Amino acid sequence: MKSAKKIVQDFYKSDALIDPQVMDTYLHPEITLDWNSSKGFIQLKKDEILAMTTEMSKAYVRSKARISHILQDGDGVAVRYSHYIKTIENPREEMLLAHFMVIWELKDGQLFRGFQMSQLS
Repeated sequence: MKSAKKIVQDFYKSDALIDPQVMDTYLHPEITLDWNSSKGFIQLKKDEILAMTTEMSKAYVRSKARISHILQDGDGVAVRYSHYIKTIENPREEMLLAHFMVIWELKDGQLFRGFQMSQLS
């Protein structure tokens, strides 16, 4: 069985952030994501996360999370990363979208509870 840290690393290395089918495989059915962004606070459930991923897939051809820190404590994983994207309009240029800090709690090998903060670049 994969460690919680390995599952989170695989999640961010995958196309989950722009592919709803991949995203769905990582999300626990009862996932809740509390997100404090530079635009305010939102709480997302599974359907809302998948809808947001679908919207991102329409705008971005590539997505890459560059992890700078990742720490595991039991079923909890804290990860700090920068999210880079390539847009459909300009697929050759990689742009920094935002910086993220997330604490994930895993359940049954899937992302169950997330506490995320982000700042646009």
